[in-house]
Parts: sequence; C-alpha cells; structure tokens
Amino acid sequence: MQAEELKNLVVTALEDVKAKDISVIDVRDRTSVTDYMVLASGTSNRHVKSLADSVLSEARDQGVRTGSVEGGAVSDWILVDLGDVVVHVMMPATREFYDLERLWRDAPDLGVAGQE
Repeated sequence: MQAEELKNLVVTALEDVKAKDISVIDVRDRTSVTDYMVLASGTSNRHVKSLADSVLSEARDQGVRTGSVEGGAVSDWILVDLGDVVVHVMMPATREFYDLERLWRDAPDLGVAGQE
C-alpha cells in the first residue's frame, strides 16, 4: 500500500471512531523515518485506546504490516508505527504539552483530514 493510501486509511479509521482534531503532517522532505505523521486527540484514555485499536484493525484488514505500538490501555499517548505513517493518539492536555505540530511547524500541514 502506498504511503498516500495508508495515510487516508488511517484518517478514515480515526474518523470512524470520532477522533478529535485530526492533523496530518507531511514530513517526507524532513526525515527518512516516515512520510506522514497523523495526530489525533481522544476524549478519555479509553477513547485514545479505541482510536489506536481502530487504526491497527483497519491496517491489518488491508494487509498492512503493523510495526510497534507504544503506550497502553491507560496511556495519555499511544504511538502506532505503520512505517510510512506514524500515528500519535493523545489526550488533549498531552498533545498541547508536547506540541508536535510546533516541533514540525516547517513541514506542510495537510489540514484537519489531510485527504486529497
């Protein structure tokens, strides 16, 4: 699956479980680690876990090899590494504290949904 398709699959999986403030950052010209970073917020620790689970489930259903998952059921931040797309699902306070959007501010922000 191409990075663009994987990014769209991730965004759809997050939207299906009512993620808040989805943001897609194009980091292709900034790092060789991944092509896109997708950030989303959940309303509770359980919601954060559900969002990450939705991404993993949809990716596996499409035959995408899933990499590591950092964080857990009671975490404020879960990272899902899908290779070309890295997904950060966080509680709003955690997202505000780490402010990854600011860290990558020189990279193109593809908007709320990031789908073209």
